[in-house]
Amino acid sequence: MRAFDPELAEIRFGYGLSPHVAAPRDATAMLARLQGPDTMADTYPIEPFDTFRLRMIEVAKAAQIRRKNRGTPAAEAAKKRRNELNAAARKDGLTWAGHVLLRRIWTEDAFRERLVAFWSDHFTAHGKRGVIRRATSPYVQEAIRPHITGRFEDMLQAAVTHPLMLDYLDQSQSMGPGSQRAQSKKKNAGLNENLAREVLELHTLGVGGPYTQTDVRELAELFTGLSFAPEHGFVFRPKFAEPGPETVLGQTYADDATVGPVRAVLSDLAAHPATAAHLARKLAVHFVSDTPDPALVTALEAAYRDSGGTLIALYEVLLNHPSAWSTELSNIKPPQDFMCSALRSLAVPQDLLMRFGEKNMRLVFSAPLTRMGQEWQRPIGPDGWPEQDSHWITPQGLAGRVEWAMAAPEYILRVLPDPRRFVDDVLGARADDAVRFAAAAAESKSEAIGLVLMSPAFQRR
Repeated sequence: MRAFDPELAEIRFGYGLSPHVAAPRDATAMLARLQGPDTMADTYPIEPFDTFRLRMIEVAKAAQIRRKNRGTPAAEAAKKRRNELNAAARKDGLTWAGHVLLRRIWTEDAFRERLVAFWSDHFTAHGKRGVIRRATSPYVQEAIRPHITGRFEDMLQAAVTHPLMLDYLDQSQSMGPGSQRAQSKKKNAGLNENLAREVLELHTLGVGGPYTQTDVRELAELFTGLSFAPEHGFVFRPKFAEPGPETVLGQTYADDATVGPVRAVLSDLAAHPATAAHLARKLAVHFVSDTPDPALVTALEAAYRDSGGTLIALYEVLLNHPSAWSTELSNIKPPQDFMCSALRSLAVPQDLLMRFGEKNMRLVFSAPLTRMGQEWQRPIGPDGWPEQDSHWITPQGLAGRVEWAMAAPEYILRVLPDPRRFVDDVLGARADDAVRFAAAAAESKSEAIGLVLMSPAFQRR
């Protein structure tokens, strides 16, 4: 049986080695930290969505003033206020991005941060228009982070009924063909299957799961009525709900025009064996290998079923399974993980990053990530970011990594660490003679640091 490796634990299950943060001593310590206080969330706060929606209320009021006072100074003042609110949300969004980086750079509980990223991607959502476009970090803070060690069902309920998810998948305007709203509106009234399809295909049963198009439509009809309002957050609108019972995967849900049947079907989907299989394989692929050991997947699946979907039970299996400790670094780090690992290895100070203005955050963070192929909080679809290494190993993506690795560390820190010590600090036992020679022979510190960051041992986990 392969032994626990503290360095590998930080590389494979966290954001890499840090010269100033000690690696965990064993899997028990990792699980204990994960279930302990969320100190990083307190240290680097992010506004919860329930607070963020106050911005939406004010934007809506400004829009109302403009509509009622077109061509007047009052309308112009309302337009200016709307622009100010949007600019403030954009700026705060970059601040929250900085807080996410700092959480990953300085945490002693890096597995928690990786899990938050994993589940945020699993439940991908972002706003489409207006100020809600800046609400992804508040959504993650409210709907994802509190549930990563609890039951999967609770996270599923929180994410699927969250205003940001409803906005992202166009659920709020979905109405049953026989609903009161559809009968009175006549035009532009229709059923939207987006949320139902993604819940079945991505969030629970998985692609190829045991459902049919009929199940998708019945679930979409069951979801009619799910909506949100800036003043209240999540709401259920009975007049949008399709009348009559709906049958999903052979189970019939009563017609009572409330959110009750929605919560019931989500509970049943969370408990489905196909959901256990889907989540087990997805965790194994993300944390261990694109082609994980079938025994690991089976063990994770069994832990999910036996624990009633308690996620900490899956993490315990993951951290204690022999295949999780293969010394071969197989998975390529996606751009965001690569960048966070680099910043962690450089121990970028909190005060320095916090002083970065909007321009610098775009220059050294958001713009480079886009060039590498992983725009911040903007996955290419509701299925989140690809896991396959082939998606990230492209000429453009690698060029973006090289450019950032060679220039960004010196731009951020000004004074770089000694490259010879840096090799040991960030690669540990995985520093081979080739990378040591490259670091020592480089013409400058910035080139040496860049070469270490671009080494295969640093690029993989």
